Amino acid sequence: MSRSKALLWFRRDLRLADNPALLAMASQHNVVPIYIHSPEEEGAAAPGAASRWWLHHSLIALDHDLQTRGSRLILRQGSALATLQALCEETGATTVAWNRRYEPACVKRDEQLKTALREQGVQAHSFNSALLFEPWELSTTTGKPYTVFTPFWRACMAQTPRPQPQPAPKKLSAPTSWPHSVPIESLALKPRIAWDAGLARAWTPGEAGARKHLQSFIRKPLANYIEDRNRPDVAGTSRLSPHLHFGEIGPRQVFHAVEAPEVAGGPPRKQIEVYQSELGWREFAHHLLFHFPKTVSEPLNPAFAKFPWAKDKQALVAWQKGHTGYPLVDAGMRELWHTGFMHNRVRMVVASFLVKHLLLPWQSGAAWFWDTLVDADLANNTLGWQWTAGCGADASPFFRIFNPMLQSQKFDPHGHYIKAWLPELAKLPPAHLHKPWQAPAEALAQAKVVLGKTYPKPIVDHGFARERALSALSETKQAAAHTKARA
Repeated sequence: MSRSKALLWFRRDLRLADNPALLAMASQHNVVPIYIHSPEEEGAAAPGAASRWWLHHSLIALDHDLQTRGSRLILRQGSALATLQALCEETGATTVAWNRRYEPACVKRDEQLKTALREQGVQAHSFNSALLFEPWELSTTTGKPYTVFTPFWRACMAQTPRPQPQPAPKKLSAPTSWPHSVPIESLALKPRIAWDAGLARAWTPGEAGARKHLQSFIRKPLANYIEDRNRPDVAGTSRLSPHLHFGEIGPRQVFHAVEAPEVAGGPPRKQIEVYQSELGWREFAHHLLFHFPKTVSEPLNPAFAKFPWAKDKQALVAWQKGHTGYPLVDAGMRELWHTGFMHNRVRMVVASFLVKHLLLPWQSGAAWFWDTLVDADLANNTLGWQWTAGCGADASPFFRIFNPMLQSQKFDPHGHYIKAWLPELAKLPPAHLHKPWQAPAEALAQAKVVLGKTYPKPIVDHGFARERALSALSETKQAAAHTKARA
């Protein structure tokens, strides 16, 4: 008996292992794997420049993995619905399956797609490959979405049983003939100007690269995760975020891998639990984005809608280029530009500097991160920036203003991270590296540092910036109280 055909629509699930849509279709159908490039339908979730670079290489890796199992990846671009309809007609497929996405524009599109396909007699099925728990599966005792992380994660961990990841199929049943596929170059994902050399040196997109990163993390950094995760000068984190974003590895795989029997006797339980809670923050971010879609561009706390943000294009450019005169901030921004990545502790420092030292809107920072991060994820990006700006769920209070010098001294005490990304300061001794503007003239001369020429002077004084930020917060609170009194 001949098997029916099904279209498997890859999106942000570019892997074969623990891929629910793939496993469901492979058990019953001849599978036609497809990827449709339609960024105009993704709204705010359309990939930025660094993410497009990653996507290009991840699609190549996925196609290679499919071919080892007797299949291949069909590439198309244009309207998702029109493309799916055309492919159903070309292949005779009677079923379309995909794994869910949770960005507002994608949720709306997928609902419309499912309705349209079913009305035409095509079965349409969606699955969860990206999260441990669906955003609608968890709610407070009053039936509302969670807005505080700790009770949210406690509720997650109370859920049993936790699904185990499933292995990839050893072979895929393929159709007797394949539909036309456009060349990947036609998707124009790679940059026109070759700025991506640093990304290529730093990363290996694809499922194999994700597995390698995970195993490397388990072998060593996991054992000291709590102590080292805030140190940008050591390899103390998993660096799995871009792989998770593109679905080259799933959260179930990561969550269970760090608990695997071969890990027993290695990392203490506390280290594992703290790392798993970072997966929890990813879950929390998607929970919030699904229930509060407007937070992509609007503060969750309405009081911040009238915050007196500054308008300073010159300061924004200095921040983007890593020319603020604050070494830890500048090192982070240059790491971002060269590698498409930034250590999480440094992300908090540079974000705080933008919204509190420069008083520039968090949306400007979110937009820059979106275009330059290889792990640019709409849920995580939105949560992170609103957390820093003090206007989101479970947010850090706005009056918590990171001191970039103290953060630098505490988490990069020997200056290894700063020197790696700011070679113009490499000869300054650690005692002066965190505040070069306070270094003696003799030390600057010996290190060949000329402030204002080889390295910028601070674009804003820390003390002044702190007082200005607190004044803006006070103004916002007064405006909110006045509005409440009039209501």
